[in-house]
Amino acid sequence: MTFSGALTLTDLNDYITPSQACIKPVQQSNAPQNDRAPGDAATVIQIDASGAYYEVGRSADSNGGSKKLQTAEISLNDCLACSGCITSAESVLITLQSHTEVLSVLAQNPSPGAPGHRVPVLSIAPQSLASLAAALPAPIPVARMLRRVRAFARRTLGFAHVFDTTFAREIALREHAREFFERKEGAPGAPLPMLASACPGWVCYAEKTHGEMLPFIAATKSPQQVMGTLVKEWLAAHYWDRRPDEIYHVAVMPCYDKKLEASRSDFYNDHYATRDVDCVITTGELLLLAQEHGVDLSLPVPGEDDAPIPISSTTPTLPDLLTPPGSSSGSYLHSLILAVARASQRPLTLESKAVRGNADYVEHTLRDASSGDTVFRGATCYGFRNLQNVVRRVGRAAGVQVGRGAAGRLAGGLRSSATREVMACPGGCVGGGGQLRAPERHSKTSADADGTPLWNTRAWTREVDRAYWGGPARPGPGSGDLSNKGNNKASCSPTLELSSGTESDDRVEALVARVFLDLSAPTGPQQEQEVGTGAGSGPGPESRALDEARRRGLFRTEYRAVESEVVGLGVKW
Repeated sequence: MTFSGALTLTDLNDYITPSQACIKPVQQSNAPQNDRAPGDAATVIQIDASGAYYEVGRSADSNGGSKKLQTAEISLNDCLACSGCITSAESVLITLQSHTEVLSVLAQNPSPGAPGHRVPVLSIAPQSLASLAAALPAPIPVARMLRRVRAFARRTLGFAHVFDTTFAREIALREHAREFFERKEGAPGAPLPMLASACPGWVCYAEKTHGEMLPFIAATKSPQQVMGTLVKEWLAAHYWDRRPDEIYHVAVMPCYDKKLEASRSDFYNDHYATRDVDCVITTGELLLLAQEHGVDLSLPVPGEDDAPIPISSTTPTLPDLLTPPGSSSGSYLHSLILAVARASQRPLTLESKAVRGNADYVEHTLRDASSGDTVFRGATCYGFRNLQNVVRRVGRAAGVQVGRGAAGRLAGGLRSSATREVMACPGGCVGGGGQLRAPERHSKTSADADGTPLWNTRAWTREVDRAYWGGPARPGPGSGDLSNKGNNKASCSPTLELSSGTESDDRVEALVARVFLDLSAPTGPQQEQEVGTGAGSGPGPESRALDEARRRGLFRTEYRAVESEVVGLGVKW
C-alpha cells in the first residue's frame, strides 16, 4: 500500500496496514427472523459525512431508527488470541507470561536446599529502570532505582539474585560486531546490508510479511536472551553448581513482544526441558507487583548510594548499568560505528542527518577524512512507518520484491556496507508498549526544560530518555573526527567516547573474556559426549571448530518465515 501525502506529512509514526486476519468478530445485536430470505439483513450500516457509523433498521418493527455504533477496540488479549500473528501453541505459552504466574511459581517453590527448589533470578532492562525512575514524583537516578528494585525483589518477593541486562547487552554488541564483519567478508547466506535489532516486534513483522528479507536480519541474540544464556549456562554451571532447569529466570522488559520472544523454540533447552528466560513481565507489571505488596519505590532503601561491588573474574558479580554511547535502544548501530572506526587504518569523520526532519529516522555516514570516500553507512529507524520504508528500500536494492511506494525510489545509493538499527516502537525501547504511561503530574500546563508540554507520548518518551542517560537526552553521534591514535583505538567525538558505566574498560574486558573462556568448554551431557568421542580435547582445528559452533549456538539464533493460517479469500466481512 502506498502512503498518501497526508499520512507522510503527519506525526503518525506507527502506521502499518492491518492484515485481513486481524479482525475482531462483532456480536449480532438483532435476532434472525425465520421469514427472512438468506442473506437479507434486518439492518444496514450507513456512514455520515463525519465518518461515524450508524446501524439503520430496514423492517417495519424497527421504525427505521438508527443507532450510532461504537468504535471497536482491540486489546492485547484479542491480539494474542488471534491465529493471524501467532500459533495456538504460542498463545498458550503467552498466558504463562504474567506477574501472577511469577507469584504462583515463587509461592510454590520449595525452600533452598529442599528437593525441587529452583533458584529465582530476576534481570531487568535499563529502559524499564528509566521508566520507573522518571515516573516517580521526584525522579531519581537509574542506579538508585536498580537498588530499590533489587531490595524489593530480594526481601519481598524472594529472588536470590537481581541483575540488570547491560552486561548481557555488552556481550550482544560484541557478537553483533563480529557478525557484521563476517558478513562484510562474504559469509555464505549472510548478505549485507544487515538489519539489527533487539526488537522482536520488528522481527515478527519481517518474518510474517517479508520472508525473503530474513537473510538480512542479524542473527545475534537480544540482550534478554543473552542474559538467559549467562544465567542458565554460565552462572548456574560455573558458580552456583546448578543445572539450567534448577533456575527460574524472570526478565523485566519494556515491551510485550518480549514475552513471545522468550517463548520461541530457538531458546528452549531440549535436554533439560527449560527455557533461557522462563517468564517475561513488563515494567508496568513490575510496578503492579510492588503496589500489590505495599512497596513504594519512591522511598529510599539502605545502601542505595553505596559504591558498586568491583568486578571480579572469580565471583558471580555482574557489573551494574554499563552504558555504551549511542541510543537508548541498545546502541547497535553506534557500536558498529566504533568497531569500524577501530578497524580502520585511516582517519574518519562521521556525518549524521535526520531524514526529512524525522528524529526517528537518522542516517549516519563514515567517510575517509582525506578523500571523502564513504566507508560505512547506517541508520537508526524507529516506528512502523519508518520500518516499512526501510524494508522496502533494502529489499528493492537487494532485488527482493517487498512492496511499492515512495520508499522504493530511495533505493539508489544504498551500499553493501549499510546497517540499520530497527525498532518497532516510536522513540525506540524507552517508548515501549510495556513502559509506564505519563504520570498525572504531567498536565498540559507543565513543560520540560526546552518548553515542550509533557502531556503527549513523544514528550514523555523524551523524559524517560533523560532518565536513561542520567541527564539531558543524548541525540546520538553527530559530525566528529574519528582519527586513529595509537593501538588502533579511535578518537571520537564526545558522544562516541567509550563508556563502561561504573567499571573500567579493562575489568569489563577481563570479565567478557572469562565468559567466553568458560562457555567455550561444554558442560553436562554435551561435555560427556564429546569427551567420550575425543572431540574438543586439544587446540587443533577440530577443537576450534567445536568452540565456534558452541559460541554460535549460545549467542545467535535463526529466523524463519511465518506462514499465515488465514486465507484472504476465506475471510468473511
